[in-house]
Amino acid sequence: MDLLSLLERVIPIDGQEKKMIAFYISRSDGKGTYPERRAALITKILKEEANIVFLCGEDSPDAPNGLETISFIGQIGLLKTLRDIRPDLLLRDSGSTIQEEVEKVREFVPSIIHFDDFGDGAKSADLVFQTLYTDSFNNSIDHYIVGTESFIADEELASFKQIGLRKDRPGSLPHLIISFGDEDEGNLTYRALRHMLQLQIPLKVTVLVGERYAHDTSTLRMMALGRRNTTILEHSNRFAEVCASGDIVLCASGYMPYEVAVMGIPCVVLAQNDFEVSLAFPKEQHGFIHLGLGRKVKQSSLLNAIMEPLLHEPLRKKAIARQTALGLGDGKDAVCEAIRYILEYPKRQTGEAIGKETSDMLH
Repeated sequence: MDLLSLLERVIPIDGQEKKMIAFYISRSDGKGTYPERRAALITKILKEEANIVFLCGEDSPDAPNGLETISFIGQIGLLKTLRDIRPDLLLRDSGSTIQEEVEKVREFVPSIIHFDDFGDGAKSADLVFQTLYTDSFNNSIDHYIVGTESFIADEELASFKQIGLRKDRPGSLPHLIISFGDEDEGNLTYRALRHMLQLQIPLKVTVLVGERYAHDTSTLRMMALGRRNTTILEHSNRFAEVCASGDIVLCASGYMPYEVAVMGIPCVVLAQNDFEVSLAFPKEQHGFIHLGLGRKVKQSSLLNAIMEPLLHEPLRKKAIARQTALGLGDGKDAVCEAIRYILEYPKRQTGEAIGKETSDMLH
């Protein structure tokens, strides 16, 4: 839609002015589709309270549910758009940012919230939800909310929450789910399936291939033909349902372990890149087996890691207990309350510090 039409929507018929929230999402750091799914869930809650517009650059996903969008090109285009529309709040999920550029954004936007930003630019935001974090990440900065409590699970996961606690031990044909997200930049799907061909014990294998998988799926299908009880599912929108049917999951190290932990399923993790290696959540203390960089993992290490929780019931139960004890997935209400607070009390509008410590908002 054009800018004039958008601005006309800011003041409804009843004359009560609604504030404007601008979303800017850019695919980055191999994060897959979770940032756009998170944005859709937040939008669903807040769309009646505020006017929401999506700012779309070259690497942005489509806006959810046909909401208003404004397209731009490059950082100059982003700054010009923000200057023109002057939103009350910018919600930004675009990877690591630089401080100089965020400081320029601050000239036009009273309040700024970032999601999962490892760059210096996050220091200039008013609030940062750091769901992804590293062991060395400094969580003492007041405006950073670091950790799992801000994770927002997809609505479809609700039906399968903590399903691992209700499942019997694996039967004679255990079920392995392989999923490396929407993109799988390192083609770990191929590597993992190739290793599975060497496993001699009975095992059902379901491979989920994302919509943006850039590699040859015919190779995967030929490999699957060479192994009994092996299925390739392309572009499936039944991630939760499929994973919930599994006895163990093999996945990447980004957001997917959070989703697996909501369900409570033993999980082996392979990192796609150095960024994923550094992430602190999918580790043993949270119920995961992390084998490091996927491209370097040895076949024997991978097969042993997959078989351990399938063959040893105490290990399986321990993994499920650690995952489900985290109580993940219910972050949407707290996140939206924090968004409402920042929207209502913008720092740069009042010239005063926010009256409540942002680090306490989710407690």
